[in-house]
Amino acid sequence: MIDLDPHHKDLEPTIFEISRKDRVGYQIPASDVPEIDLESSLGSMLHRGGIPPIPALSEPQVARHFTRLSQLNFCIDTGFYPLGSCTMKYNPKINDQMASDPDFSALHPMQDDADTQGALELMHSLQRYLCEYAGMDDFSLCSLAGAQGEFVGLLLIRAYLESRGETERNVILVPDSAHGTNPASAILAGFKTKEIPSDKRGLVDLAKLKEALNDQVAGLMMTNPNTLGLFEKDILEIAEAVHEAGGQLYYDGANLNAIAGVARPGDMGFDVVHINLHKTFSTPHGGGGPGGGPVGVKEHLIPFLPKPHVEKNSDGVYSLDQKNKDSIGAVSGFWGNFGILVRAYVYLRHHGLSGIRNNSEMAVLNANYLKALLQPEFPPAYPGTCMHEFVLNLKKADTGDQRAMGVAKRLLDYGVHAPTVYFPLVVPEAAMIEPTESETPETLRNFSSIMKRVREECVENPAIIEGAPWETPVRKLDEVTAARNPVLIETVG
Repeated sequence: MIDLDPHHKDLEPTIFEISRKDRVGYQIPASDVPEIDLESSLGSMLHRGGIPPIPALSEPQVARHFTRLSQLNFCIDTGFYPLGSCTMKYNPKINDQMASDPDFSALHPMQDDADTQGALELMHSLQRYLCEYAGMDDFSLCSLAGAQGEFVGLLLIRAYLESRGETERNVILVPDSAHGTNPASAILAGFKTKEIPSDKRGLVDLAKLKEALNDQVAGLMMTNPNTLGLFEKDILEIAEAVHEAGGQLYYDGANLNAIAGVARPGDMGFDVVHINLHKTFSTPHGGGGPGGGPVGVKEHLIPFLPKPHVEKNSDGVYSLDQKNKDSIGAVSGFWGNFGILVRAYVYLRHHGLSGIRNNSEMAVLNANYLKALLQPEFPPAYPGTCMHEFVLNLKKADTGDQRAMGVAKRLLDYGVHAPTVYFPLVVPEAAMIEPTESETPETLRNFSSIMKRVREECVENPAIIEGAPWETPVRKLDEVTAARNPVLIETVG
């Protein structure tokens, strides 16, 4: 194992260090375009002062370098990844195969609608499918991620209230267990936020919510199931109270993977919803993108949906509508991340309603099975049946003086990814675990055994926890310093 500890010299040479002058790993066919002297032709218009420092390597060197890099990554294709709230579910390879089909991948977003009828039909069908699963009246596919979907949904609420002259409504209520993007999106959309506490059940405190409702409230953002993995049983009463106060109800679709095909946010009273395609409908997750966060709305919000919107006329011809005068406008380039939309469409068509429902039920079953396996040594933060995920309070477990971060780092040495730690903030030393529907009972039992072994190490050999991870390509980092003093630019050469 190469020691890449930041306190030691990196023994793995960089791709620039193995570069040698005049080494070539490619062959370009002869050009039939006449050569021109760019410097004399363009003069001061040239911004680059010389040839960029592109390394000179043989093809095997390039292949080996990037293959090594890929093997350093931990991903859902290499091991168990129970990252709570993020739903690191397996991405079926047929999705990638279909998205890579030249009939999709070779399309240019500026082609005429007449040339892209197949793509437009796919998007129009996806809009309708998402409406069925979410209980909404229409959908926009433009948002490039879940967080942007939140922002777009809140802009829709703001536009709706402004159209009614209710500009005094400038407060969004957010439960204390919510994802951090909720208050951030609300503030970015021009609202103020007010936190609503959880009760002893881990659910929204209904009495406190009703106290907060007034003529300044624009709406309430909720996740259901919530981030504690619990279903908000009072949701119908919550929706009625918010609507009676003149507010809108926003559904953060991060946890839809627990109820897709079983229950619909629209039937619970939600007015607007975003869906994280990577969490529920199997598109890739992480790595900075691309992503997808489609936004669905009830009928009264349809006029404000982003442009463009895929429409179908009476002759069965599809088009991208750009004419809606009440629209909040464009929120992304062109159609959104089309390749992601193809993947979600394939997943939905492959499984059908019964398959999606089964996936949700299996996600809930796996979570409760794993929770039961861990419960003797790791008491859950809240008792009873969970949904697709659950939260442990490691302060209740016998881990000596070790904290959740130490447990998480040590798990990496056993070949599994750590669960989410220190979230939600309402649980001290939280470990948030989501096994998803993709994992087998054997995988879950193995993870339970590893967790129990790590707990024993916390008590019997705390030094091994404090120094973990030991077997990963990069050892333990000073995360505080890294966060406070990030190195954003690397100079090469």
